[in-house]
Amino acid sequence: MNKNFNFWKRSALFFGGVVCTLLVIQLWGFTDEDKAGDDHYQAYVSDNYKVFSIPVPEKADFAGEAVPLAQSDVRESLDRELLVNTYWHSNTFLMIKKSNRWFPMIEQILKEEGIPDDFKYLALIESGLSNVVSPAGATGFWQFMKSTGQSYGLEISDEVDERYHAEKSTRAACQYLKDAYAKHGSWSLVAASYNMGMAGVGKQLDRQKADNYWDLLLNDETSRYVYRILAVKEIMRDPGTFGFHIRPTDLYQPYETKSIQIDSTINDLATWAQERGISYKTLKNHNPWLRDRSITIKSGQSYTLLLPA
Repeated sequence: MNKNFNFWKRSALFFGGVVCTLLVIQLWGFTDEDKAGDDHYQAYVSDNYKVFSIPVPEKADFAGEAVPLAQSDVRESLDRELLVNTYWHSNTFLMIKKSNRWFPMIEQILKEEGIPDDFKYLALIESGLSNVVSPAGATGFWQFMKSTGQSYGLEISDEVDERYHAEKSTRAACQYLKDAYAKHGSWSLVAASYNMGMAGVGKQLDRQKADNYWDLLLNDETSRYVYRILAVKEIMRDPGTFGFHIRPTDLYQPYETKSIQIDSTINDLATWAQERGISYKTLKNHNPWLRDRSITIKSGQSYTLLLPA
């Protein structure tokens, strides 16, 4: 029985491989003999593989501030980021899908806080709207360092890290952006300062006798930073123009949740979740700011947890 099984197994694998090989040959449209001739192969590639240059828009703005595209270095910097983000297909597809889930919340908070809507793209390029941690320790959608997060009112401890709290970290980011605008008076400089720090941008403005982002000579990361925001903004406003065709059903939908207030210590979050008909994983996915298996709540203190509606 085992011998017969192995025979049919090997036969199935062999014939399956033959079928796959024939399909590949048919799809590519040329045979092994054709491959031997470089001229024929090059002609085939030229006829069937197309990559297009991306037109740079004639006008662009960031948070209502005009981008001086007449400057060749500015235009070429934007061109670079349009090309990188257009042809980094998997990453841009994921950004488009995730933005459908998170932008409504971010847009609402930006509006309430008086921050230009374009700053939602800053969060997008910072983290891809994922709770990532950078090698330097910057965390969450808005990539707060621990000290900066705490200075803007986020609780950060072994059990709770509100840098992972989408709404609270967005509020904190708005406060940072307001402080940066009060210091620099320009939204493009505010965006640069989010990457480089307010003091770092101020130092370069003084050193270079400049008064705007577009004339500053900065490190490679910050010199690309605002242009990447602009490129993602252009692509996200009309993805189809850049070749990204996504069905509405492919977009990630906002979570449907209900809120529950807790004001006493939970020693075992897994048990607590199970008692409410959900898994520990679901609890953590909806409340990623919970960083341990328990949460200690002091007298007079409370937290709001999100559960599936």
